Formats: sequence, C-alpha cells, structure tokens
Amino acid sequence: MALRPAAAKWFELLIARDELGEALQSLAATEAVELEAHSDTSAATLLPLLRAALDEYKRLGQRYGEFWPPAAGAPVQGAREPEAIPAAALGQLKAWAADADPIIERLQQLTQERAALELLEPLLSAADSDLPDLHLFTRAGPILASRAYLLTAGQHVEEVPPSVIVLPVRAGEFSYLLAVGPTQQIAVFDETLTAHNARRLTLPPGLPAQREAARAASRARIEQITTELGGLDATLEDLHRRHGVSAALADFAFIEWLVQTMPQLSLTEHFAWITGWTSDLQGGRVEALLNRRQLHYLLRFPDAPRGLIQPVVLRNPRWAQPFELFSRLFGMPGADEADTSRLLAFVAPLMFGYMFADVGQGAILIVAGVALRKRFPATALLIPGGLAAIAFGFLFGSLFAGESILPALWLRPMDRPLTLLGVSLAFGAGVILLGFALDAIQHFWAGVGSQWWATRAGLVLCYLGMICAPVEIRALWALPAGLAWYLIGSAALAPANRLNGLAAAAGGSLETLLQLVINTISFVRVGAFALAHAGLGSAVASLAAAAGSRPAAWLVLAVGNVLIIGIEGLVVGIQTTRLVLFEFFIRFLQGSGRAFHPLTPPAVTPHPHPATRT
Repeated sequence: MALRPAAAKWFELLIARDELGEALQSLAATEAVELEAHSDTSAATLLPLLRAALDEYKRLGQRYGEFWPPAAGAPVQGAREPEAIPAAALGQLKAWAADADPIIERLQQLTQERAALELLEPLLSAADSDLPDLHLFTRAGPILASRAYLLTAGQHVEEVPPSVIVLPVRAGEFSYLLAVGPTQQIAVFDETLTAHNARRLTLPPGLPAQREAARAASRARIEQITTELGGLDATLEDLHRRHGVSAALADFAFIEWLVQTMPQLSLTEHFAWITGWTSDLQGGRVEALLNRRQLHYLLRFPDAPRGLIQPVVLRNPRWAQPFELFSRLFGMPGADEADTSRLLAFVAPLMFGYMFADVGQGAILIVAGVALRKRFPATALLIPGGLAAIAFGFLFGSLFAGESILPALWLRPMDRPLTLLGVSLAFGAGVILLGFALDAIQHFWAGVGSQWWATRAGLVLCYLGMICAPVEIRALWALPAGLAWYLIGSAALAPANRLNGLAAAAGGSLETLLQLVINTISFVRVGAFALAHAGLGSAVASLAAAAGSRPAAWLVLAVGNVLIIGIEGLVVGIQTTRLVLFEFFIRFLQGSGRAFHPLTPPAVTPHPHPATRT
C-alpha cells in the first residue's frame, strides 16, 4: 500500500514563440502541469499588446455580443505568434461587423416595430370598447396631435391638460389611454405620463378606420415582419460562417486564458521558456501530446531550483480518492509525510457505521451518495459510510429503526452497553497506535528513524502499558520503563545541556501521556453515539407502535427515519471527522505540503445567442 505521496517533478520546456499557443494547450490537456516562472526574462512586452486586443474585443462585444454565435472550434491551430492570434480574430470580427451592420439595424427596427404592434393587439381586440376612427386618429396634425399610452396596473390619470381629450380603454388585464389635443399640450402630457411609468405606443400610420380592419392589418404586418426577420437571421448566420466568427470567438477565449497564464511564462524575441511542475513523473504524457501536434521543442527534467516549494501529488485509486478530503482539511501532507487516504477508506467508515448502524438507513445513504457524488463530490463518502452502516445494522439487528425484523448477529446495543463502549475504546487505542506507527515511518523517510527509536518508542511503550493494564495489571510496569526510555533518549540527543534536555523531556512526556489518555477516552463517543442511535430508533419504533392505526404507524416510522438520517447522520459524520482530525492525525501529520494545481484548458464562454425571431 503506497502511503507516501509523490513529489511533483520540475520541467523546463523551450518552444518556438510562434508555437507557444499550441504548446500551452497541449500542456493543459495533460492535466499534469503546473506553471511556475523561474527565469530572468519576462512577458512584459507581450502582455500589453494582448490586453489591448482584449479591450477592443470587449468593446465590440458590448455592441454586437447578442448577435454573435456561440464560440466553437479548436483555437490556435497552426504555428502563430501569440500577438498574431487576436490580430487575426479582430480582423474577422470587424469584417463581419461591416457586413452585418445594416442587417442588425434592420433587425432592431423590425423587432421594435413588432413589439409595438403586439402591445396594440389587446387594444384592437377590445370588443366592448368604442374606439375613434383609427385612420383619422393616426393622421392627426400638425395643429393637433394624437397619442396612445399603455398604463401600469391600477394607474389612474388625473392631471389632464384642459384642451386634451382622453379616452380610457380597458382590454383584459391591460389599460390603455387614447389622447388628442394641441401639440404643445400633448407634449406636456407625454412628460406627465412618462413620470408615472406609462408607456407611449407607436400607432402605425394608415390604419383602417374600423377596429376589426385595423386588427387584421396589424396581424398581417406582424406576420410580414416575422417572415422578414427569419430571412435576416439566415443572412446573419451565413455571415457568421463566411467570416469564421465562432472560431474567432474561440481564439479570444484562448487569449483571455493566455493573459492569465502569461505572468508564469518567459519570452524572448524568438523563443518561449516554459517552466513548472508536472505530476507525470515519467514525462510520457507531456511528450506524447507535444509530439502529436508536431511541435518543435526541447524538454528536460532537471533538479528543481533552490527556494521553490515542491508541490505534492496524492496518488490514490478511485475508491480512496474521496478520503483525501480529510487530509486536505488538516493540511496537505508533505513529501515525507503519510497520505492516509487508503487507510481512512477503512477506518472512517468503520467509525461511521458503528455509530449509525441500520440496514435500511445505510441503504438510503448509499443511494444518496450515488445520486449526488457528481454534483457534490464530498457526498461520495456516503457510499462507504452506508455500506458500513448496513454491515453493523446486521450485527446489531436494526432495520429502519426497528429491532423486531432482523436477528442481531452480534448484540443489541441497549442490552450490552458496556461491551459497546469497551469495543469503541479498544478501536480508539488501535487507531492511536496506528498513528504512532505512521509517525515512525515518517521519521524513517526523513532519515531520522534512530531518533524515533531513541525517544518516541518509549512513549509507545508507556501507552501500551496503560491500555493493557485493565486486562493485566502487571502491564503498568511498562509505564515507568517507557518513561525512562524516553527521558534517557531525549537527554542523550540534547544538542547542548543534557540536564535541561532531560527537564524539557520530562515536562513534554507528562503532557503527551495526559493527551493520550484524553485522546483514547474521546473514542468512547463512538460507542455513546451507537447507543444514542439505538435509543432514538427504539423511541421511533415505540411511537409507531402506539400510533393506533397502520397508516399512522407507517407515517411515524417514515418521519422518524427521515429525522434520524438527516440529523443524526450529520452529527455522526461530524464526529467521525473530528476523531480523524484531532485524535488520529495529531499523532503524525504536520500538513506541511503544497497541493499541486494543474493548468486547466481555456474555458470557452459562449456569447448569448439571440432567440429565434421567427
């Protein structure tokens, strides 16, 4: 079992400047490269050029973004210098804009006209309202002016100029107001209604006099506009293809990503010097992807420069990867520290299942873990936790909080509480001893294994004496023997005054032994929560039995099990995490490592594509 995490390997890549874009995409595709600059050269000259191009691109996006298609296609194909990529893409977008401007202008005009006609539709459909001669109403002027307004819900207009004639019209949920009057007073009326959030409608000229004829003419015009909009959309799509707009947008997505990455690169006039770390310890994936694109490069894996912090890579099988969460909560293990993810894949579910023993509830946890793990990766821990809960549910004879269906293969928690608590204490002692063993292994990896044997091994002997004393009282002799071992070893290894070293070791040993007692007793909570779970299940079963009718009993059981799964499941999960972090990790883990953060490919964010206007 591989307990030691891998240290990422330093790499240096020399690439032609015009192949930089393709090289970076290849490195990102491996998901095994983290960039870190280490050179005297810089990208200070290129960055302003790329940022200026991005600024111009964003200005174009403010004007045309809603008419652009989604970004698509592989960006940066072929050898091109970085600054040439946005220059070519800008050229494509500007050429498209020149051809698309009249089409977009016509699209906007027609869209506004259709929206205005659709707002008039309820007014022209108001069969119980007498409308004026619409032909004369729309042709009023120049002395008189006519208006149609769409009022907000519940709005009443009281401030009407003296020479203005108004006609309110109610059409279903819409309220309209028609007005005719002198041009100057109508202008004042416009300001009044605008201040009250009323909307002025545009009546198309030439409407027939009668309402039904005007409605038919309006609908015919809407259909005509819809047909024309469909043709304009098709023309715009053809311009997208002709000018390669989707590919140009993908290129700019790449340039945005490149600008974020650029501070970690070093450029000269003709070459790019890419340095960093790789989790591909053999270098095969990196070289394979560079070769696949037929790039010209020099790749080497020298020793890492001094002063840089080497990132750590956790190498666990898929079934153990969810348990990396515990190490990351405490701190990333260093290169000389143990990655306990594979051990925790057994230890953590055992603790969880012991405290949450129930066959039915464990099955529900498994279903929840399978359903949610893709969206919430941490919920993958529910799967092994649920399996352990099922196993202990059979041992304790618990099914959906009931103990009358399954026989207990081992014991009933409420019948033998002392046994339950004693087993949890023994399990805790085993976990703490496992922590001591990992501490010894880490000292060996660091080249100071003899120091561990001279000092900490004595504390292990003390601990063994303490935990074995309840079974065999003579084991207590191990306590003074181990303490003497630790004190003599600490004094012998003291760098200066041995007497001072002995005094410091004596104080430290007393603190450590007291801490070990507290850590061990903390595992009593595993048995205590197992008893609490059994007691709560028994209470739910009793309430269901006293419900009086079968439907009521099923309802009580369902609600009770939901509460147990939701509340107690959360509490048991927190207790498992606490025991792992503060009773197990504290024995050996320092969390001194730095996590490996791979370079990710550029994310293409498509521009909003206008909805079909047809």
